[in-house]
Amino acid sequence: MAQTDHHGEVGVTGDVECDLVVRGGTVVTAGGRGEADVGISQGKIVQIGGSVRGRRQLDATGALVLPGGLDMHVHLSYPAPPDPGEPGWVDDFASGSAAAIAGGVTTIGNMTFPGEGQSMRQALAHDLATAGGTAAVDYVLHPVLADPTPEALAEVPELAADGHTSLKLFMTSAVFEANAAEMIAAVRAAGQHGMLTLIHCEDGALIRDAGEQLLASGRGSLDHWAQARPVAAERAAVERAVAICEATGSPVYLVHLSSAAALRSARGGQQRGLPVFVETRPLYLYLTSEALAQPQGGRYIGAPPLREPGDVAALWAGLADGSVHTLGSDHAPWLLRDKVDESLDVTTARQGVADLETVLPMLFSEGVRTGRISLSRFIALTSSNAAQLFGLYPRKGTIAVGSDADLVVLDPNLRRTIDGRSMQSRADYSVYDGREVHGWPRFTVSRGEVVLEDGQVLATPGRGQWLPRNPTAAP
Repeated sequence: MAQTDHHGEVGVTGDVECDLVVRGGTVVTAGGRGEADVGISQGKIVQIGGSVRGRRQLDATGALVLPGGLDMHVHLSYPAPPDPGEPGWVDDFASGSAAAIAGGVTTIGNMTFPGEGQSMRQALAHDLATAGGTAAVDYVLHPVLADPTPEALAEVPELAADGHTSLKLFMTSAVFEANAAEMIAAVRAAGQHGMLTLIHCEDGALIRDAGEQLLASGRGSLDHWAQARPVAAERAAVERAVAICEATGSPVYLVHLSSAAALRSARGGQQRGLPVFVETRPLYLYLTSEALAQPQGGRYIGAPPLREPGDVAALWAGLADGSVHTLGSDHAPWLLRDKVDESLDVTTARQGVADLETVLPMLFSEGVRTGRISLSRFIALTSSNAAQLFGLYPRKGTIAVGSDADLVVLDPNLRRTIDGRSMQSRADYSVYDGREVHGWPRFTVSRGEVVLEDGQVLATPGRGQWLPRNPTAAP
């Protein structure tokens, strides 16, 4: 394979001595593949193919050399610690980074929520300070717009100028409904300043009504979680998000889309040429609502809930045809005892699961290995599309001369049975416990540093860098 530059053109390079050489693997990007050695110096890729020497070498024989994964949807911070005695997510930037590295993810996107009385800028400053001393992978922060006050709206262009080119909204919030005009103004302003608006698409009024009806009828236990967040609520919210996109001209990114009906609505906007981008979540590819009815079914709770086999099939079709653009873990890890607490009901359920370490291997095993998606689609879904949408391409998301040396040497024959207790997340279980997965990282390389070798995470907490971003771009 010849050298590839940022634009995918090929050329010939000379004999270079590098800090690190990844030798003997099959180098794969969204646009092509071939046998080649990769030369790395000062954290950057300096040569692909040709004769390359290095002070250190990694043996990638029989393995795929892929761009490092970008998981743009994780939860590793709280605006304030939970109240005493109240459980919370158990990972932070340190343990979350370790889970990312073990699974081949080299860049993460954290949702940053403002606390009581905090501005978005203050919340970002808090997470930047925390991550600066603990994160071991590179990261971006997505400011959450909880309340569209005039002061918050005035922050939007300032955040974009500072390199925070994304904004997160929740349609589930009563504040969204009460301040819809201001929320639409925020989406418009975000688009005007090159930002991508991330939207949690479930209609708040409909899910609140569903929860109240279930409680009133004595069906408020966690095994009724799917009925508490119906497809109709997701579909209605997606249709509204598409309409907001159309009205404002601003790009929208629909996080963790879960159902065939919602995907049809999103696809309708895409077919009209609107900048509607879709993320789905691993949960919706491998599990159905049947799991929620099992003993301790609360372990599987996320929002939206697990759906039906037809929804799973529709999402796999969307991954293959390009109407689903990215896979985000929505990593929000809990201890099992806190997830299945019998005092919880459908209005108080603890949402989220640990998935950072499994997002890439599971998709490779269940998608590429089975022929459901191509290897090029795998890379688009886990790396290159996210890099473009979140203003990081071509620094991230590709293997090219001049790009950051973020690589995953994935061994397609390396098999492991998932056991959440032995993984890097502090969660003590995985929703995939007991599954055999084919295809795990042999090495993970972040900016030229080997941070995973033979299953061991080697990274030092705090080595990760915050990434200021360019405007969003369509993949």
